[in-house]
Amino acid sequence: MAVVALGPEHCDALVRFFAALPEGDRTFIKEEVTDPGTVRSWTDEGSAGGRWVAVEDGGDDDVVTGYVGVRPLPGWSDHVGEVRLVVAPSHRGSGLGRELARRALVEAVGAGLSKLVVEVVAEQASALALFMELGFTGEALLTDHIRDRSGRLRDLMVLAHHVSRTWAGMDTVGIADELEESSG
Repeated sequence: MAVVALGPEHCDALVRFFAALPEGDRTFIKEEVTDPGTVRSWTDEGSAGGRWVAVEDGGDDDVVTGYVGVRPLPGWSDHVGEVRLVVAPSHRGSGLGRELARRALVEAVGAGLSKLVVEVVAEQASALALFMELGFTGEALLTDHIRDRSGRLRDLMVLAHHVSRTWAGMDTVGIADELEESSG
């Protein structure tokens, strides 16, 4: 399996990946990811970059098993990137989510972002743990902030990673170098 930058050649496989997700997983994705036009627009000139996929060789067609994107916020928050991560249910618990999140972190730092945020449904303990292990900390708990497809209200956690604080410590012990090597 390889983690690669999203390109036009991955769009069909990525649409299939999103369509195969359980509906409950798609509830919490902000974009209309089952629309091929939406996914293709991510690779259009001017909007490309900041998105990666985990790809397995599937013979004639590659199979996407995970996706991560870092989307810079607009305007006065353009130093902040929002992380969006999803892994196929069959690959959860395998370390793929961690690998994708690390790639996003390293690439975001390289792109000059100084803060990353991720929104996680509060009851998703494994996702919370993954991001906290990578240096994200809780910034907000938004009670009854999102509604799932069945109409149930859910709490949303906003986690943040302040790059300059965390990477200064990582540089001291050599972790930043290790992360960069693993993403290259």
